Amino acid sequence: MNERPGAVAGTSVAEEVAAILSGLGVDKAAFTGGTRVVRSPLTGEAIAAVPETAPSEVAAVIGKAEAAFQAWRKVPAPQRGELVRLLGEELRAAKAELGRLVTLEVGKIVSEGLGEVQEMIDICDFATGLSRQIYGLTIATERADHRMMEQWHPAGVVGVISAFNFPVAVWSWNAALAFVCGDAVVWKPSEKTPLTALATQALFQRAAKRFGGVPDGLLTLLIGGREVGEALVDDPRVPVVSATGSTAMGRKVGERVARRFGRSILELGGNNASIVTPSADLDIALRAVAFAAMGTAGQRCTTLRRLIVHDSVYDALVPKLKKIYGAIGVGNPVTSDALIGPLIDKGAYEGMQKALGAARSAGGTVHGGGREREAEAPEAYYVRPALVEMPAQTGPVIEETFAPILYVLRYRSFEEAIALQNGVPQGLSSSVFATDMREVEGFLSATGSDCGIANVNMGPSGAEIGGAFGGEKETGGGRESGSDAWKAYMRRQTSAINYGRTLPLAQGVKFDVEG
Repeated sequence: MNERPGAVAGTSVAEEVAAILSGLGVDKAAFTGGTRVVRSPLTGEAIAAVPETAPSEVAAVIGKAEAAFQAWRKVPAPQRGELVRLLGEELRAAKAELGRLVTLEVGKIVSEGLGEVQEMIDICDFATGLSRQIYGLTIATERADHRMMEQWHPAGVVGVISAFNFPVAVWSWNAALAFVCGDAVVWKPSEKTPLTALATQALFQRAAKRFGGVPDGLLTLLIGGREVGEALVDDPRVPVVSATGSTAMGRKVGERVARRFGRSILELGGNNASIVTPSADLDIALRAVAFAAMGTAGQRCTTLRRLIVHDSVYDALVPKLKKIYGAIGVGNPVTSDALIGPLIDKGAYEGMQKALGAARSAGGTVHGGGREREAEAPEAYYVRPALVEMPAQTGPVIEETFAPILYVLRYRSFEEAIALQNGVPQGLSSSVFATDMREVEGFLSATGSDCGIANVNMGPSGAEIGGAFGGEKETGGGRESGSDAWKAYMRRQTSAINYGRTLPLAQGVKFDVEG
């Protein structure tokens, strides 16, 4: 690995983080002197101490957001879109700094940090256009001299709970749509990655100042742990809660929101698979699998975790894949050209080792998976990605481990491959590598992949913002970002207008009374 140009010689991660935050307009008090210590996974060092929101303060924050919503919903949607357009401009201007901050706080390689900010910019563009396309329907009615229609109104305060692995992009999927729909947003970022949230809030405030007239509280932050999240989830003034994280977390959120008849948008676990068929272009498959399985150190919800390979191509593909796994660079992406950065923390490393131990006990052959660079960074957790050849889809293969572990399985018939693909509790993303159109169409049919995302001749990760993002089964069923996902942030209203001089009733009901 070569030293990466642009690394700041003699500057600690903490110093660089402070410089970026200050440059983006974040008050120094917001990242110093608090009780929540933030550590960079690159080195393990403490880089900030963030003041936390007390659970008792959450109600007041939500009250502020509710007041902002009351005003914001009166602003015409295209004008609301102008605010989001200005936010996109601020993100463009600060792309390098915010992308760098993502790398420093999360450990992503530089191009992925920048790519996350680009995703925010893209969804701002999408939402700006959407602000002039929020539509209802005119519906045929059985009653003479009547018109029936459907329209959409702002839902209210939207709570957004985001995860560490995409600390700002997933927020933007929700917030950009919520803002143009007329909602206010209360954001609880992961307690592991609050700094990028503070930076994003500062950029939003810049856009709001340029826009003028943005009600105070349209975007508010809650920084803290589980108790703060529970207070947000339980508040009846928050009709929509979007939560990204583990299935266990989502199950608790969904139950608590449902208890008060709120609405949940859940983006949870993804135990994603790719099928490599006999007709596959193996060169494309090899490159796609490498990124999908190892990118972001295996810490994407769409990371490829199961590779289902036909017997006839297994020996042509898997040895080449093992070679890539053994040679790929692992290290600090700020100071080297490594493609694999660190795991987020010690807990992630321990979870990975536990899964690999279970795989060995289940008869798996483990290649890689050991810790690297421990001597130079004892508090950082760099690992060699693991490729595990499994005799069957059992034990840890059924579970999602948020680490770079790829389980490889053999299959003989396409029906067997589909059964393996669908034979897990999660249902987020999937893909098939094939040039046989019967297999391609079968994979995409009602009897094929049961996931919310199904790709052909590419990996399961790297979704674009234009399509609705989300999955089925224990992935939660939520949809964010593109297509008609905007409807989740609004309330539907069906209306009928009688413009005649009589009162015909639906279904031919007669109810004549003397007036």
